[in-house]
Amino acid sequence: MTGFGKSVEQLPSKKITIELKSLNSKSLDLNARIPSYYREKELEMRKTIAASLLRGKVDFSLYIEVTAEETTTTINKGVVKEYMDQLREIDPDADTVELLKMVVRMPDALKTEREEIDESEFEVIEKALQYAIDQLDEYRIAEGKVLEEDFQLRIQNIAELLEKVIAMDGDRMTSVRERLRRALDDLKEQVDENRFEQELIYYLEKFDITEEKVRLNNHLNYFTQTLQSSKSNGRKLGFITQEIGREINTIGSKSNYAPMQQLVVQMKDELEKIKEQLLNVL
Repeated sequence: MTGFGKSVEQLPSKKITIELKSLNSKSLDLNARIPSYYREKELEMRKTIAASLLRGKVDFSLYIEVTAEETTTTINKGVVKEYMDQLREIDPDADTVELLKMVVRMPDALKTEREEIDESEFEVIEKALQYAIDQLDEYRIAEGKVLEEDFQLRIQNIAELLEKVIAMDGDRMTSVRERLRRALDDLKEQVDENRFEQELIYYLEKFDITEEKVRLNNHLNYFTQTLQSSKSNGRKLGFITQEIGREINTIGSKSNYAPMQQLVVQMKDELEKIKEQLLNVL
């Protein structure tokens, strides 16, 4: 969701500059800084930005620089004259320049006429705003391609680790069975072999991870399919990573086998890297 866009338009008497900056956010958080006489158009510009950017902490700035010799502020001559007359009554010998310096700081000495929005000028602003949005989108797309490559690498790494888990699962179950047998032998108690086998099967079923392996593989494939979609799916990818994490955690808790738990730790590490980067996906 990070990006930056800028547009500059030169009019006969004004220079218009628009800047857009976007950072990560769960929703669209738009902060606008615009001149007061464009406030009536603020909602319209916000809608334009929201329709394109969707999410992110967005700072929108509109700068108007007057390049011609014109001003909307004028001296209120009647008020200034009245102030001068009153001050002369107080101090007839006061210096005129000093009095003027004092008077222009008094209330209503200067007046600013409200400038009406020129629709043709606003059309230029709309065009500049759309150009800045397009620039920011290009920035996001370029960053998105880098993230996509990283996601594919991490998912592939988890898939390869899952293959190793599957390959060692047989040895794991054999190891668990032998460990239970040795523990029983250490008790030096005679046991009913049939009952022992029944209890052993029940015990081993609790350590079975067949379903978790299948679901994890499905989630990895689903993540890849969703990643290739043309729609914005940052939230959906986040939900899929939650399911991936759930299956990895279950495998870890059921494994009861140090070599497999080491693989689980590596899978968790890859998944955390995905989660960190997903914060930057629409």
